[in-house]
Amino acid sequence: MRRATLRGARIALLGALGLHSMLAPAAAGATPVSITARTVAGLPVAGLIVILDPLDAPPPPAVHPHAVIDQVHKHFVPRVTVVRTGTAITLPNSDQIRHQVYSFSPAKTFNLKLYAGSPAVDVVFDKPGLVVLGCNIHDTMVAFVGVVDTPFFGTVSDSGELTLEVPAGRYRVRLWHPALSAATAPAEITVSAQTLSLPITLSLDTERETVAPWP
Repeated sequence: MRRATLRGARIALLGALGLHSMLAPAAAGATPVSITARTVAGLPVAGLIVILDPLDAPPPPAVHPHAVIDQVHKHFVPRVTVVRTGTAITLPNSDQIRHQVYSFSPAKTFNLKLYAGSPAVDVVFDKPGLVVLGCNIHDTMVAFVGVVDTPFFGTVSDSGELTLEVPAGRYRVRLWHPALSAATAPAEITVSAQTLSLPITLSLDTERETVAPWP
């Protein structure tokens, strides 16, 4: 079993990020990167954004699929989303009451006037960074959109798992979750032709009053 290399700074807040190769063969042209994210107490870190920035070549041309963030029972669904720069997002309102969705974030500032059903226009997220969504009517409604310049990204499932398919090469790994205790330092990994396993251990602060910094 090959042990992958990790270059650069720490990526976990408590405990090192272990990188281990598995013997499963990769699909043609891409290698599965299997991520398991847990807290120091062993609980899954659902909603963790994982970003792989390619270091050996520019990212492939952008393809911008349509994304949706719904509003259900006075909650944004999903609460955490990650998209590539230039993606248009629809923000339907499935509640029986009206909402007014806005963001004052530097990466995207907008204000959708009070509405029910589907808004008249999509919102195009055309600048990388973190966008925090809110509702002017319901202060407890909050959602997060990470906007990235790479196509290699995803959010960890409720079980703490995520698999990304990437070409072989070197990548910078970035992590973000709204409740991270502190910013994580990006780290470098090397992906070859064998499946790569990334077990990640993080420290969360569910009582923090501000959102964790965007990496």
